[in-house]
Amino acid sequence: MITIDLPDEAATAALAARLATLVRPGDVIALKGELGAGKTSLARAFIRARAGHEEEVPSPTFTLVQIYELPDLTIWHFDGFRLRGPEEAWELGIEDALQDGVSLIEWPERFGGLIPKRRLELTFEQGPTAEARRALIDAGPGWADRLASLAAET
Repeated sequence: MITIDLPDEAATAALAARLATLVRPGDVIALKGELGAGKTSLARAFIRARAGHEEEVPSPTFTLVQIYELPDLTIWHFDGFRLRGPEEAWELGIEDALQDGVSLIEWPERFGGLIPKRRLELTFEQGPTAEARRALIDAGPGWADRLASLAAET
């Protein structure tokens, strides 16, 4: 597990930009943490970094999923907060996302066993100040080699 201290939102955006360079089609990044922990901030920064410009990135809290068709891959941004159970995730198209897209999944515990073990899991915790966060990064199969450079930077 890698622990990264994020003193402010700019540090969260920098982490997201770094992760955006490491993803491949079929990857899943599970974002965990309390309300306001930084999950959506990381997802927005990730999508903007991967798009290469200031893409409008609304929160999928009410729509449950936002899809971003980029030239080289599709990013699916799921928010499971309002899901009543894993069966609703099928209706959102998670099966398609897991096939060939990159999935950013907030509240992954609401998706039950649908999320593969080959995921990258980021858990956000409150840091020492109101703006600071700590990211705990747990690499599933297929991620360890890609995260080696990230671990060296921390």
